[in-house]
Amino acid sequence: MNEFGQKGKVPLSERLSVSPEEASALTGIGLTSIREAISGGNLKAKKHGRRTIILPDDLRVWLKTLPDARKSIEVSPA
Repeated sequence: MNEFGQKGKVPLSERLSVSPEEASALTGIGLTSIREAISGGNLKAKKHGRRTIILPDDLRVWLKTLPDARKSIEVSPA
């Protein structure tokens, strides 16, 4: 069997889809937040049987839509 026939042997950079768990590991964003983004319709995901898969381009688009950090950090007066 070649390298493409064995799950886990294809580098993530070449994968056509990732699981929510892999998306969490790749981004450093918690699995609960990933799942909430999917269920809320903010992060596009697909179903294949019981599996949920995320296309890398959709993950990148979602990451780009997250708010800028400086808008959410309050500066306390000195």
